[in-house]
Amino acid sequence: MAGPAFRAAAVRVRTPATSANLGPGFDALGLSLGLYDDVVVRVADSGLHIDIAGEGADTLPRDESHLLVRSMRAAFELLGGQPRGLEIVCANRIPHGRGLGSSSAAISAGIVAARAVTIGGEQKLDDTALLELATEIEGHPDNVAACLLGGFTLAWMDTGTARAIRMDPADSIVPVVFVPGKPVLTETARGLLPRTVPHVDAAANVGRAALLVEALTRRPELLLAATEDRLHQEYRAPAMPESVALVNRLRADGVPAVVSGAGPTVLALVEDAAAEKVAALAGEGWAANRLTLDAAGTCVLPLAG
Repeated sequence: MAGPAFRAAAVRVRTPATSANLGPGFDALGLSLGLYDDVVVRVADSGLHIDIAGEGADTLPRDESHLLVRSMRAAFELLGGQPRGLEIVCANRIPHGRGLGSSSAAISAGIVAARAVTIGGEQKLDDTALLELATEIEGHPDNVAACLLGGFTLAWMDTGTARAIRMDPADSIVPVVFVPGKPVLTETARGLLPRTVPHVDAAANVGRAALLVEALTRRPELLLAATEDRLHQEYRAPAMPESVALVNRLRADGVPAVVSGAGPTVLALVEDAAAEKVAALAGEGWAANRLTLDAAGTCVLPLAG
């Protein structure tokens, strides 16, 4: 059987940062943020060539072990076969190891780029299959769902298959991220979680997660109550005491703040008028950035611009 045919022209893929959990929505809720990595991919005659600028330029591998390349290879297998060669240029802006979904961005960029350079790729690998493949590579669907779909997502596993729905967050919400200088490994943060939690805490989180859907989409004034968490943030405090302390300090001032994903970045969800004031509250050791909400998710863009 003949293998797939590939486009001669390069493709450009833009993929957003994401924040998972959002307080009570552990391993289920995700939000797509206006901070992006760009990847340009061209099918070549032979070999593998990778250029990396920005985040990870000094540390990421430039061979088959790169997560983006591994994700592309997995997608190409589903698309019918591997190209003879690849040229990849990465412009990375999403911080690594900070709880902003850098691995999900690499996975999403890789599988979308592989589909885009394959003629007939969208018919062979639809959006549902993309989510399933991204979840298989990442291990859980919360970040990859938000990264692929954009907006505010609710993801879950159904008999081993990843599922997700996308919602539009309220336009008035402005995400402010506080990024510390040092990363925390996701494995370290997960390793601090207990195997069981009190029933009263689980019940409280269920209620808050349900409220968060309403607060993020229609009633932002409820965000402070809706982002309360009892399942993971305090348990992770030994790995990121400054992050949890900042969350507690912001919340004491009435700011809806959470640990972003597995941390250590802190995410605040505020009204536009308060964003600059909130960004100034972190103090030394934090890079505070006012972002936008991303609606597009991972997408193929024109090469120019």
